[in-house]
Amino acid sequence: MTAADTSAVPPLAGATQAADDPGVRAWIVTGMLVVFMMINFADKAVFGLAADEIRADLGLSATDFGLANSAFFLLFSVAAVVVGLLADRVSLKRLLLVMALLWSVAQVPAALGGGLAVLIATRVVLGAAEGPAFPVAQQAALSWFPNDRRNLPGALVTLGVTLGVITAAPGLTWVIQNHGWRSALWVVAGVGLVWAAAWFVCGADGRYRDTEAGTAPDPAPDPASNPASDPAPAKSRAWPAYRRVFASRTWIGTTLAYFTSYWCVALMLVWLPSYLKNGLGHSPATAGTLVALPWALGAVVLLGQAALTGWLMRRGVASRWARGRVGAGLLFLGALCFLAVPAADGTAAKTALLIAGCGLGGSFATVAITTVAELAPAARRGGALGTMNAVVTTGGLIAPTLVGRMVDSQGTSGYQNAVVLSAVLLLLGAVVAFALIDPARDAARTSA
Repeated sequence: MTAADTSAVPPLAGATQAADDPGVRAWIVTGMLVVFMMINFADKAVFGLAADEIRADLGLSATDFGLANSAFFLLFSVAAVVVGLLADRVSLKRLLLVMALLWSVAQVPAALGGGLAVLIATRVVLGAAEGPAFPVAQQAALSWFPNDRRNLPGALVTLGVTLGVITAAPGLTWVIQNHGWRSALWVVAGVGLVWAAAWFVCGADGRYRDTEAGTAPDPAPDPASNPASDPAPAKSRAWPAYRRVFASRTWIGTTLAYFTSYWCVALMLVWLPSYLKNGLGHSPATAGTLVALPWALGAVVLLGQAALTGWLMRRGVASRWARGRVGAGLLFLGALCFLAVPAADGTAAKTALLIAGCGLGGSFATVAITTVAELAPAARRGGALGTMNAVVTTGGLIAPTLVGRMVDSQGTSGYQNAVVLSAVLLLLGAVVAFALIDPARDAARTSA
């Protein structure tokens, strides 16, 4: 057989499969990003877990406390857009390292002392540092995997949110009750610095970062190849206008549906512990345990959704069904649970429905991230994810203050009315997701 004959033989299926194998390094980086999100959401959960202690210590009304938590999201969205755009050009490893260092340092002023003004100022800085965390972490994880293998790593990074609250809630509650809420801030700051040191040593960007649709990188061009082949069209396909992504029905539908889901996440983080204690009569210790249950349910839902979506896509089911309509179903089920809370008889039934609604309704993140990652060309993926996250997290800016005012004006019934409002939003999100999401259709248009 001649050399020419050898070069003409197509690659073996096993060789192609090996080329697409993410490798051990991919899973190590993914594991570190899971821990990254655990710390990120432990930082957020501290204020919700210590809500009563902070209000009593600083003499805050529910509205004041809601305002302090809303301040967290003041620069959250802006930072998500700015860093999301940077993520298309700058090392993801460096961005994640800087974020982890900033949010750890941002805990220090409030841990040292001060009143409402210090609380608000540090929450603003913390929000700016944490705003881009989720989309950049997802982009970093997905950059190690081809498109048809992204559901599991995307779900695992999202699972870090859940694990952060599950692991932090009991431990931080103990710290708060025995050593004060400011001590809990020192704990999360220290853990963040430890992660940053580990990431500096082990972190890296993945090999699929700059390729379209998660395909393997193209080999280097052969200088002896046909000179008439012009690389300019490939360059233009790699840098389409952002407006094509943002104007697509899929990006709009995904963003709106994800907004309604994030509203539930904000409700869980800030007001769920207080609702369990003040609205449903659970003891602080019991509430500290119960608050982890919706996140635990969310973890099961996330893994189940990832498995189902991956199974459907590997069998050729269109992503509008495998991602869009599976996600719509989760929002719909969460809305039904929330709507049933006022009609439920007894504390146990109300608590169970509340937990189920939060766990289901707050589980749209992986659907949103993988859908936009499929939709957006690689060169615009960071901006598309960051801008979506910026729009979505305005729910965190609005929800805490609005619910605080409802509690101040309506008493404990304000908690229940906030749950009904969340149910209405989730229903709208389900309808939008079902009707608009079709990444395969819109990806062709955004890349044109």
